[in-house]
Amino acid sequence: MRNDQATELAHTAWPDVPPDALVLLPIGSTEQHGPHLPLDTDSVIAEAVARRAATALPAALVAPTLPYGASGEHAGFPGTVSIGHEALCAVLVESVRSLSLWAGRIVLVNGHGGNTATLDTALRMLRTEGHDVAWTGCAVPGGDAHAGRTETSVMLHLAPEQARLEVAVAGDTRPLAALLPELMAHGVRAVSPSGVLGDPTGASTAEGRRATDAMVSAAVRRITAWTVDHRGRLAEPEHPPMSKELDQQVIRP
Repeated sequence: MRNDQATELAHTAWPDVPPDALVLLPIGSTEQHGPHLPLDTDSVIAEAVARRAATALPAALVAPTLPYGASGEHAGFPGTVSIGHEALCAVLVESVRSLSLWAGRIVLVNGHGGNTATLDTALRMLRTEGHDVAWTGCAVPGGDAHAGRTETSVMLHLAPEQARLEVAVAGDTRPLAALLPELMAHGVRAVSPSGVLGDPTGASTAEGRRATDAMVSAAVRRITAWTVDHRGRLAEPEHPPMSKELDQQVIRP
């Protein structure tokens, strides 16, 4: 059954928390996203995906977004706040241990690629302890790496007042695989002085809506199927369980 609004944990009184609730915890970051996007871009996207997915999932609660992640590669830019791998891992582990005292299943909805290794480490530990937890990302197949056309389009859809196209510039447009060795060794600034990995040119609200719809639909498919790999990631089901009616509900803005 679909709700018109996601139920937010922060705004819920304890007697109203459903038994064995499904909790979606958005994981974001506070890091540079070029000269044209805000520092909370990853958090905005993760929260939007979690909230919209929750409207199509029974007894789902959206926990407050975790706004800090492992963003050391962006440390060369003012405004970035990174808590690093060890601290993030500890926060994730203790958060899930606490949630597990009353929640049913827990899904971490991740908006920042730099958090991936930490999520894998934390989820392996938590699942070994017996917690019913998994994580899923907010990626768009074929999208550029960072603050390019894909993310800019999504932000034009979700928070248009925060996307400043008039100061957008193209960054290094090579595939992420080609950039990674230098990026990991010297940080993003060594690869792209603007902080952009990709090209925002051509970004549009319509493209951002399509990308957001795709991320939300993927999250609902994965959560509904609940196929978890050895790293704790939710996999795409071989036969998506969503009906056409449910899919239409998920992508409604």
